[in-house]
Amino acid sequence: MKISRAEVEHIANLARLELAEDEIEQLQTDLSQILEYVDQLNEVDTTGVLPTAHVVAQEDVLRQDVARQSLSTEEVLANAPETEEGYFRVHAVLPKGER
Repeated sequence: MKISRAEVEHIANLARLELAEDEIEQLQTDLSQILEYVDQLNEVDTTGVLPTAHVVAQEDVLRQDVARQSLSTEEVLANAPETEEGYFRVHAVLPKGER
């Protein structure tokens, strides 16, 4: 499938790209070759082949998500340098005008 110069310019516009004259010609050639290859892939008989999202089977390798007892607020804040009303107190990172 041959892609036109206008189509390349349209794609570049959508991608907010400014292309030089030689880049437009090169992309026209490259995109045409890619589309021709996709056309070849569309001719492959895939009857009986299940669709897949990954070529390698994906499995969860993490531990089970089990609820368990967590630390109390007092235990969490015990080593904090500064606390205020049951929360960590941290110094401002941004200047006052930017908060």
